[in-house]
Order: sequence, then C-alpha cells, then structure tokens
Amino acid sequence: MTDTEKWLLRLYTAGQTPKSLTALENLKRLCDEHLAGRYRIEVVDLLKNPRLAKDDQIVAIPTLVRQLPPPLRKIIGDLSDTERALVGLQLRQRKD
Repeated sequence: MTDTEKWLLRLYTAGQTPKSLTALENLKRLCDEHLAGRYRIEVVDLLKNPRLAKDDQIVAIPTLVRQLPPPLRKIIGDLSDTERALVGLQLRQRKD
C-alpha cells in the first residue's frame, strides 16, 4: 500500500438512525486520522435506493465496503471498535 493510493469507501445505511450516524462519524474520524486527503466516502441510503444493496451483497446495516484499493473488504457495524475497523480495512495488522 502506498501513501498516495486513493481509497473509495461506501457506507450502506438505512436512513438517519443513531447507529448509521455513529458509523458515519466513526468512519470520518478513522479516515481523517489514517487516510488524510486520500479517501472518498459514499453514503448509500438503502431506504432511498434499496436495489443498490444487491450490488455489494449487503445483508446488514450499517455496512462499510472498501471498493478501492482492492481487494474489496466489508465491515458490518457502527465502526466503534477502532482496532477491529482498522484491521478490517487492512490499515493495521491484527495483534495476536
């Protein structure tokens, strides 16, 4: 992974629920701390566009999908467990 690599992150939500809002806040904080200036977040509200869930095979809300860089990665939940989110995004190695 290079420091110039662009990240495309897609957060699937269902309206403005507390859990969805928390996931977005946590995602923005993680990106600002670890990917400053190298990321784009797309929020997909499945209440407005339910068919979009099929494309990324979304089965739970909120779900974060890392589109770029490959490989595609998914994290379900509000991203409040920072360590788990960083490992899931492959921004940090899992501690054994």
